[in-house]
Amino acid sequence: MEYTPKMTYKGKPFVRSGNEIYYGSMSDAYVLYLQILTTKKENGEELADKVHLILLSTDTSKPLPERIMRQTTKVGLYNALDIGGIWLGKALADAQA
Repeated sequence: MEYTPKMTYKGKPFVRSGNEIYYGSMSDAYVLYLQILTTKKENGEELADKVHLILLSTDTSKPLPERIMRQTTKVGLYNALDIGGIWLGKALADAQA
């Protein structure tokens, strides 16, 4: 039975477990891995502050250091998803070419 994610963002699966988020499909060549490093309280809500993001190859035959294509740290989840979405889109387009 195929996995159906409960949440999507811009048409791609968005799976969160604690402070870790995977964005994209594991059946694609690349996914985006986000790790929430710090949070802040705003209007009584806990929001992501610093977010480390990694463009990660899904090729499990390679060791982890070789699977990391790009990485950076951004302030705010939206900023991280914005740049990460661009990276993921370009990487998937290049993988299909």
